[in-house]
Amino acid sequence: MDDSYVEDALNTAEQAFQDTRGQSSETDLDVSDEALVQLRKACRLLEAARTLRSQNGYYTVVIEASFVAIERSIQFYLFHQGQAAGEDLRHEHTAVYQRGAEVNLFSESFAARLIQLWQQNRAEVYYRETVASAEQADAMLQLAEDLHRYLRKFASLRHECVCSDYDD
Repeated sequence: MDDSYVEDALNTAEQAFQDTRGQSSETDLDVSDEALVQLRKACRLLEAARTLRSQNGYYTVVIEASFVAIERSIQFYLFHQGQAAGEDLRHEHTAVYQRGAEVNLFSESFAARLIQLWQQNRAEVYYRETVASAEQADAMLQLAEDLHRYLRKFASLRHECVCSDYDD
C-alpha cells in the first residue's frame, strides 16, 4: 500500500486530525463541558442506531453503537459527578462499568452482568465470530436507550440531552 492511493488517503486522514482549523464541528457536540460532550455523543450514537435499525438491517453496527452509547452515558455521569476524568477511562471498555459500580450508580452484580454482556457478545459480534440478529440489535438498543434515560434522570440533567426522542 505504500506509495499508492491508500497512502494518500492515510496522509489526508492524519492531516484532518492534526489541523482542525476551519473544520465543521458536529452539531450540538461543540461544548466545553467534558461530561456534556459524553452525554451528547451517547445521544448521537442512539440516534444513529435508531436510524440504522429502521433500515431493517445493520444489526452489527446497531449493537456496536448501543454498547458505545452505554459507555458514553456512564462516562457522562462519572465526569459530571467528578468521579473520573477523560484519561481515566480511555483504554479499557469495561473499566467504565466497574467505575459505575464503585460510585454506586448501580450494583456490583449489575456491573458484572454488563461486563459479561460486553465480553461475551460485543466482541463476538464485532469480530464476526458470530452473526448478529435483529433480536440482539433490538435488545441492545433498548438497553442503551433505557440506561441513557435512567442516567439523565439520575443526574437531573435531562434538559442537556439532544436525543430526538426526548420525552421525559
